[in-house]
Amino acid sequence: MSEITINRNDGTRTGIDESALAALQSKLKGKLLTSGASGYDEARTVWNAMIDRRPALIAQCANAEDICQAVTFAASKKLMLAVRGGGHNIAGNSVCDGGMMIDLTLMNSVQVDVQNRTARVGPGANLGVIDQATQAHGLATPLGINSTTGISGLTLGGGFGWLSRRYGLTIDNLISAEVIGADGTKRTASATENPDLFWAIRGGGGNFGVVSSFTFRLHEVGPEVLSGLIVHPFEQAGELLRFYRDFVPSLPKEAAVWVVMRDAPPLPFLPEEWHGKKVLVFAACSSGDFAQTEKALAPLRSFGKPIADVIGPHPYVGFQTAFDPLLAPGYRNYWKTHNFTELTDGLFDVFVKQINAMPGHDSEIFFGQLGGAINEVPVNATAYSARNIEYVMNVHSRWNSPADDEKGIQWARDIFAQAKPYAVQGGYVNFMTEDEGDRIESVYGPNYQRLRELKKKYDPSNLFRMNQNIKP
Repeated sequence: MSEITINRNDGTRTGIDESALAALQSKLKGKLLTSGASGYDEARTVWNAMIDRRPALIAQCANAEDICQAVTFAASKKLMLAVRGGGHNIAGNSVCDGGMMIDLTLMNSVQVDVQNRTARVGPGANLGVIDQATQAHGLATPLGINSTTGISGLTLGGGFGWLSRRYGLTIDNLISAEVIGADGTKRTASATENPDLFWAIRGGGGNFGVVSSFTFRLHEVGPEVLSGLIVHPFEQAGELLRFYRDFVPSLPKEAAVWVVMRDAPPLPFLPEEWHGKKVLVFAACSSGDFAQTEKALAPLRSFGKPIADVIGPHPYVGFQTAFDPLLAPGYRNYWKTHNFTELTDGLFDVFVKQINAMPGHDSEIFFGQLGGAINEVPVNATAYSARNIEYVMNVHSRWNSPADDEKGIQWARDIFAQAKPYAVQGGYVNFMTEDEGDRIESVYGPNYQRLRELKKKYDPSNLFRMNQNIKP
């Protein structure tokens, strides 16, 4: 390796010679990569194809000590620093241009303690790996709905999915974490050790350090759950959405029904003549008693004239991958999100108008049903503060060609603006793009000032700024 020029946090550039790089490599069990090295392009490539950045240096960490060494090196030279877990962050904050990237993908182990119903998870693991390991014992913890999502970003932002109405957010099931701070020190964050840091990382994003391991509480789930899709013609959307609004408050906490509006993909259970046509989909999942859930879902399944209804017993680990084909890597993506305490006719009008104006077949609007156990946690118990939300909307604008960037971005922004009058303050930090820094204070609401104070304590120089940044 020869000398490299690398970006610093203050916008200047500095040179790092071969001897300094060799010294750092000698302290790592993982690898240091520079441009042109084998594996460099794979390491810098992330899920969102709109993000095409080239770090000057990539530290592929194999263990917590590697992370300590990499963080210490970056801090000593005041380098621009990004941290990659699963590389699934919509804003692309896991990779930087011209700076240093810490790559955690080698640290993907999952250790299940069946007796104590816990799992110790490496920061590079994705949700599919975790579900496979825990479901081998009939156990699970609440995670997201796309198996290729990384556990680090999901957890640090909050984390919700099919199990959350019953068992809470991912962070509500976090028992402890090992965190490497900006000073290169390894700390345990839990209810009894560094509890202020534990509070901050449960929703505060990557602002406070690099997590080198997570320990989660597990619950008995499956291995089969009552789950599946009900697909309707979009022409019935207004009527369907109003029925949904009236129906879902009656559901037990074990069940959740989400709504997806898009052009129908070529699913094997859909008649071919519906492929590419606009549809409204009810996606349901229940980890509770099958007979009770079937009874609870009966009104939803009997309403309207669906094209297909494939709700039934399915392996939980399989349903966790059901939406993977719609979120495959390599596409260009732009998202917009709002939180809602209620669903109004005016909001439904926005959805109907904008689905009919979609820029392409791969875009969609979905909103997930939250509430339940999530909202039983006090607002100030974790950094994540949105404990009164019943629904979260995410606009997935998705396309292939850079020539369609303006059209794809504008469609999402239009929906965001038109839906804003019906939303409440805040948003879900994991759904926010890199141009939404002005929303950070409203996202954290009453918890924002405490987060700023803890940022000053744990990262006063703002080394960890490639995120939805809480400035010290």
